[in-house]
Amino acid sequence: MKIPFLLPLLASVLLSGSVSAQNAYIPPDEPKLVIGIVIEQFRYDYIDKYWDKLGSGGFRKLINEGTFCKNASYDFFLTQSAPAHATLSTGTVPRHHGIVADNWYVPLREEIIYCTSDNTVNPVGGSFERGLHSPASMLPSSFADELKQGTGGEAKVYGIGMKEHTAILSAGHSADAAYWYDDVSGSWMSSTHYIDSLPGWMNEFNGMRLPDTYLDGEWNTMHDRNSYTLCLPDSSEYEEGIEGQSVFPYDLKKLSTTALLGILNKKKDYSLLRKVPAADTYTSDLAIRLIEEEGLGEDDITDFLNITFSATDEIGHRFGPSSLEMADAILRLDAELEHFISYINEMIGKKNVLVYLTSAHGLAEIPAVLKEKKIPAGYFRHNQATALLRSYLNVIYGQGDWVKGYYEKQVYLNHTLIEDSGLDLAEVQMTAARFLTQFNGISTAVAASVLANNEFTRGHFSRMRNSFDPVRSGDIIINLKPAWVENGKWITNHNSDYEYDSHVPLIWYGWKVNRSSITRKVKMNEVAVTLSALCKVPFPNACSGEPMTELFR
Repeated sequence: MKIPFLLPLLASVLLSGSVSAQNAYIPPDEPKLVIGIVIEQFRYDYIDKYWDKLGSGGFRKLINEGTFCKNASYDFFLTQSAPAHATLSTGTVPRHHGIVADNWYVPLREEIIYCTSDNTVNPVGGSFERGLHSPASMLPSSFADELKQGTGGEAKVYGIGMKEHTAILSAGHSADAAYWYDDVSGSWMSSTHYIDSLPGWMNEFNGMRLPDTYLDGEWNTMHDRNSYTLCLPDSSEYEEGIEGQSVFPYDLKKLSTTALLGILNKKKDYSLLRKVPAADTYTSDLAIRLIEEEGLGEDDITDFLNITFSATDEIGHRFGPSSLEMADAILRLDAELEHFISYINEMIGKKNVLVYLTSAHGLAEIPAVLKEKKIPAGYFRHNQATALLRSYLNVIYGQGDWVKGYYEKQVYLNHTLIEDSGLDLAEVQMTAARFLTQFNGISTAVAASVLANNEFTRGHFSRMRNSFDPVRSGDIIINLKPAWVENGKWITNHNSDYEYDSHVPLIWYGWKVNRSSITRKVKMNEVAVTLSALCKVPFPNACSGEPMTELFR
């Protein structure tokens, strides 16, 4: 007779179980952890090129389960790593955030300044000179700064990367810490801008001496070399290689050991780690350890971690985008991503973590490779052009040191001499620019006065304007023809606004992200403001991008 009374109870239990099951898949209002993954030098076409060789849990998983922006690009001219990181971080272009290049030339001091150099801070761990860095040169706030302020300082914010600027510019001004690799000691370090001493867990991690382990091994291909069918031959004559070697396998122990005062006194060259895929493994190892030790994503306050993988950049410069080494580095990075994504899904939960993956820039093909296929390409000999420009200005304006220097497609004139000579700076700039357009490989040379006094809405001039800062930029900015690169220390380079340099993948994954693709033009200054909108914190204070509305549906 009491059975009917059990039916409501049973229904209640079943309903409760159903609600609990549903709640297990309902994301929180804001993500518990935002993870930015930035790859230095990863062309958009790599995804399609190596799709059949990628594993199921790395790039493929992110794309198949996330939102893939297929037409994302940087809207500025000098596509280098530091301006890209600052743009991703602040939501604006170099014109406003001030990081116009990885380095810039200061004519009055006749000195090249690294973008994060800061002599007012001290190193924390590692060697002295590698620790004199901070985000002081980045002028506005970042998404991470606004997240920190918007949560009353309770959000945990970190940036890690093998290079100083990759960690610092992504972490922002008020981060808990930024950690970068010291290739003198082979350990991770920071500066007093962030912390006074390394945490105990970091000292323990450094004490494991993982670089010694990595550099005592060998870099060989993951798969049979004959299966890398879309690559140049391993014996390609156009590659620079590592320490003169450009063919697999690479004996890292031999390559990283330098003799000092005779054969018996040998020292490990830890800088070699930057040039091989093991650098990405070391970075991934640190990311997982940091998440665990600092408790990222453990409470309801959104935390932020930016991870930069850099091995592909060094490998690209030395071997080119079509090399066997580049293909193998990409496949190894894919395996690292699979391991890392599996870790965060298991330990924190996909519904709790918002991941975005992108690249800082692409890479031009080696000009000699293109010329062999009868495609126009070449090297711009800037030293020759600068020397002839000096001679030309001496003829026009009289003998004098009119050109102070050349750096990264920019010519710097002697403002003091021009002023003392009673000349108009804009007129001298225009004269020099007209002369430079005659050189082989140059498409356009634009005077700083043109960029400073005009607004452009599209094309090369618009992107040049977005890269221009009147204090840190040169007097003439040079745009090379497609497939031309500067004749410098690398066999190829990035640093243009052409498709191969500016077009990068952008993938969103986790939390409330739907499976979809976006084909419209997405500008990379939209990332920071989108993150701010999703996490319900103020936009970075100089942002110029708009939130990606597709992620709010």
